Amino acid sequence: MRSAWVRAALLLTAAGWGANQFSSLLGAYGTHLGLASTTVTSLFAVYVVGLLPGLLLGGPIADRFGRKPVVLGAVAVGVVGTAALMAGAVATPWLAVGRLLTGVGTGAALAAGSAWVKELSYAGDVVDEGTGARRAGLFLSAGFSVSGLVAALIAQWAPHPMVIAYVPHLVLCAGALTAAVAAPETRPHSLPVAASGSGLRDPRFWWLVVPVAPWVFLAPSVGFGVLPGLVDGRLTGSETVYAGVATLLTPGSGVLTQPLARRLAVGNRIVPALAGLWAVAAGLALAVPAIVLEQPWTALCADVLLGGGYGMLVTYCLTEVGRIAPPSRLARLTAVFWALAYLGFCAPYVFDLLTGVATPPVIFSASAVLALLTCLLVAARGRSARDEPDRDRQERRGADHVERLGDPRVP
Repeated sequence: MRSAWVRAALLLTAAGWGANQFSSLLGAYGTHLGLASTTVTSLFAVYVVGLLPGLLLGGPIADRFGRKPVVLGAVAVGVVGTAALMAGAVATPWLAVGRLLTGVGTGAALAAGSAWVKELSYAGDVVDEGTGARRAGLFLSAGFSVSGLVAALIAQWAPHPMVIAYVPHLVLCAGALTAAVAAPETRPHSLPVAASGSGLRDPRFWWLVVPVAPWVFLAPSVGFGVLPGLVDGRLTGSETVYAGVATLLTPGSGVLTQPLARRLAVGNRIVPALAGLWAVAAGLALAVPAIVLEQPWTALCADVLLGGGYGMLVTYCLTEVGRIAPPSRLARLTAVFWALAYLGFCAPYVFDLLTGVATPPVIFSASAVLALLTCLLVAARGRSARDEPDRDRQERRGADHVERLGDPRVP
């Protein structure tokens, strides 16, 4: 039981890998398949179309029928989506099908998988309440970061790159699904779902999670989706690899900062949010001279800061959601958080639109100021909530949780 959470967390790694393997191949699709930039951009929109229902339906279904079937099914849908992306090398419309299915699978896996890892961590007698959230964020970030570099390296040097680049995801999913079959369910469908108290009306969610959530993915999406294209003019012939390195460094730095987030939260649980927002602001600010001077290596340093901020923010938000939501609504509130977080992935499109009225350095500078203002807001609101007791803590750590795992012990 103590290691069961690893089996579930590997599915989050597979979901994160599938979500981001496409990002570093954008330029390669133009080179190898001759797709216009508008076509590639529309494929991102198709992904979001699938993501939102996956998130908003996956959470309630997992609360009603259990985490395990939803996560296993979601990763299986992601496998079908990847197979469709491979077929897109022959027939372009399959790319749209693949991106749609990838969005559905990723959304459902994030909504139910985060809750499943958290509850399995409790089953292993983890005392620290934030451990489950950190584990979920860590394994998700690992897949999110490594997939971009692997896909980019394959696209740069392997034959048939638009097919072979997706093979690692299929292998990872096969291994993760096989391992997860033995993981126990944490919410059998026989348990009733609470009629009220989802956490959506809790002021802590609106003041301490909602303002922070969009920055979770805004930071990495800007780091590997916008910045490389503004500084890679001196890297002729190596743009795809550079994009892959940026995709690795940005969320990869988040993996390294998540243990730090745990230490920062010991004295005050909102400190990781403040530190994360400061790191995002610093990364956005450092991107300004990188763009003006067209310095790729300075841009990578900015990516490290943006990724570090991402790691702290995703850990903070998942932990805070776990404090707010009762067990019977945990996946549902987690899904709402992920939906808000994915708003940050609209940043590349917003940045592109704003270039019609402002230069990239001005846009990055203004974004840094917004990150600092968000930090001030959270600091002001968090001061009043710092000593507030966690809602339904005994329910989350007590008999309800133990009963659903079939454990006769009551802590």
